[in-house]
Amino acid sequence: MTSLITLADPRSAAAEAYQSLRTNLEFSGLEQPLHTVLVTSADDMAEKSVAVANLAVVMAQAGDRVTLVDGDLRRPQQHDLFGLHNQRGLSNWLQEDGPAPLQKTAIDGLQVLVGGPPVANPVALLSRKRLADALVALQEQADYVLIDAPPVLAVTDAALWAGKVDGVVLLINAGSTKRDHAQAAKTVLDKVHARLVGAVLLNAERAVTMSGYYR
Repeated sequence: MTSLITLADPRSAAAEAYQSLRTNLEFSGLEQPLHTVLVTSADDMAEKSVAVANLAVVMAQAGDRVTLVDGDLRRPQQHDLFGLHNQRGLSNWLQEDGPAPLQKTAIDGLQVLVGGPPVANPVALLSRKRLADALVALQEQADYVLIDAPPVLAVTDAALWAGKVDGVVLLINAGSTKRDHAQAAKTVLDKVHARLVGAVLLNAERAVTMSGYYR
């Protein structure tokens, strides 16, 4: 779990920024329920899954019951970040009945639903009605369900998730995400009537950091 700055250096500026993001999400939930949150990016960003994992850690450390779902069935990474096995996960569960194959982590209050074995057609799997039912089942076991989804502009997976959750957080990489790509990602999310609760700027200068979250 060396990639998780919130555990390795909880007093760092980056860790504090994740705390700020958690607080902002809590305030966003005061107006409308915000129990299922999709975290995605405009383009292909290596830090996306790391950012979701760090957010999940600080939320659990604050006393929330958090379920982190690796919804990126093409490039799942959460099992590596938390040192978990990937033999059974979301891909299995969406194709069968029974309880979710959740795995506990070393952080109290945080459990993970890994991506599971690769499937031939992730879009077909995520298009099933079973996905909405699965989200309801996960909600019953946690205060927050965080979903790590593929980039919006890369594949349609994120859009399929976005229409079924309470809110979406869009990650933007400073210095590499183009303005028109960020706008195009927002347009895609608007088309599926997703509730965009904020955007997060990653890898910015320290004076800006992730406190650039806005509603």
